[in-house]
Amino acid sequence: SGGDFWALDHVRINLCCEPCEISLLWCLWYTKSAAGTRRINATENGAQERKFVGGSQQISIKMAQKIGKDHVLLERPVSKIEQKEKDVIVYDLNGNTYTGKYVIIAAPLPLQNKIVYEPPLPGLRNQLIQRLPMGSVIKTFMYYKTPFWREKGLCGSAAIDDDGAPIGFTLDHVHHDGSHPALMGFILADKARKYIDMTKEQRKIKIAQLYAKVFECEEGLHPVHYEEKNWMEEQWSGGCYTAMMPPGFITNFGKEIRRPIGKLYFAGTETATQWSGYMEGAIQAGERAAREILHTLGRLPYDQINQDEPQDVEVKPRPFNRSFWEKNAPSVPGFLRLMTFGTVLSIAGAGAVYYHKYIK
Repeated sequence: SGGDFWALDHVRINLCCEPCEISLLWCLWYTKSAAGTRRINATENGAQERKFVGGSQQISIKMAQKIGKDHVLLERPVSKIEQKEKDVIVYDLNGNTYTGKYVIIAAPLPLQNKIVYEPPLPGLRNQLIQRLPMGSVIKTFMYYKTPFWREKGLCGSAAIDDDGAPIGFTLDHVHHDGSHPALMGFILADKARKYIDMTKEQRKIKIAQLYAKVFECEEGLHPVHYEEKNWMEEQWSGGCYTAMMPPGFITNFGKEIRRPIGKLYFAGTETATQWSGYMEGAIQAGERAAREILHTLGRLPYDQINQDEPQDVEVKPRPFNRSFWEKNAPSVPGFLRLMTFGTVLSIAGAGAVYYHKYIK
């Protein structure tokens, strides 16, 4: 049914997993952290609306320039973190050591299990990082001579409900100046694990055939270039876009995700309370972890640790138009209030009958 497809589509596209793999509670929380289903799925006025001209890596490059390249150390995977009485010593795989008063760990939660901790992590934290797999996705870019979908009056965005199709979702990927026309497509969840056995060329051919069918245009069969990123084989993320939380995880380990351990503090997009799984969430989490340390140093009151990100003055989210049924559809809180009210009325009514029949 349409509702079943929407639910499957929502989970696979946004979480890169199958519904059976994750907690419903976490799925609902994740969606709420991104301001709801419309905001998280929308292109115009939504999470998929904007891209960085020149690529988002510019953020990292500019930060490195500001901090100083001597202070940004690349290709030094952390192998051990040792907490001492007054400081913390970090060891990398190259045999280097670094000493500081505090450490913020922002690596994906599953990868934190690769680090040796001295003293060992508390039981719940140790169990937490053993229970979180990363999402499964292969991100693809099919380049064409012209944006043929635009020439047909199409936007290039498609949700594809076809068990035999590798791609589940596409977006227009033409550069801001009209150059390098491409369709960006995502091979998601079980399909990513299925099509990983194919060669890159085999995936290219199958995706090109699919685009020709979906956009009803022969030109889809003739790309000029193809690129892909198989996030499942990336050892320093383990997958994408975020760690997925299985049934029971939130209720058993939710309070431990952000809880500091001695001189260790935790950031990363999985620890965000807004836009978890996105770059915005990673920024929020990093700033929150920094404020936690400032509070420990006595430089910031406790009630200022958690702060909402200021709204962008230029790009402001606009409310979505809602139909009458959407505005008045029953909600879970409304249903519970109705049930409570009905139960109270029933008890009151039964009490009145009993009073009139047996007492009065």
